Amino acid sequence: MIKLEPFVQNDFQQLMDWVDSEELLIQWSGSLFSFPLTMRSLEWYVTNTNVINESDAFVYKAVDTETGLVVGHISLGGLSWKNRSSRISRVLVGNADRHQKGIGQQMTRAALKIGFEELGLHRISLGVYENNKPALNCYLKCGFNIEGVARDILWFNNEYLSMVEMAILEDEWKAMNP
Repeated sequence: MIKLEPFVQNDFQQLMDWVDSEELLIQWSGSLFSFPLTMRSLEWYVTNTNVINESDAFVYKAVDTETGLVVGHISLGGLSWKNRSSRISRVLVGNADRHQKGIGQQMTRAALKIGFEELGLHRISLGVYENNKPALNCYLKCGFNIEGVARDILWFNNEYLSMVEMAILEDEWKAMNP
């Protein structure tokens, strides 16, 4: 079981250790950060977050409740209180030996639960690069619907990557979680 807790300065080094290549950095954050991650860039990232009604982002670490180990990272950002909407971003299952074990789904569902049940949101969206098939499948299993593709949105490794735009609405979440 996964629970989400605020991502704080004591968590920075672990995230920097996980994001050990430019390719993984791009997959995790698009062009938001430069490689390698630094303490300074992560301080900027968490500044003024995790304060309800004063923030447009909540940044979390994912903790395995059985072991107490931090196993991932996820953000619920781009909050629009007026439109009751947000966007999941920067999803990362930390260690490669934990990939394909359902942790990403648990993290995503935990963020959806916070968004819909605690923050009262109506819509939560996300974008995933089309070449990231495991993440795409994860989000489909969590109830997201594909809304479109932003073609050739990012230039990386001498090729353009397209982004699949997905979203889930509160009534779809409620139907899956009665």
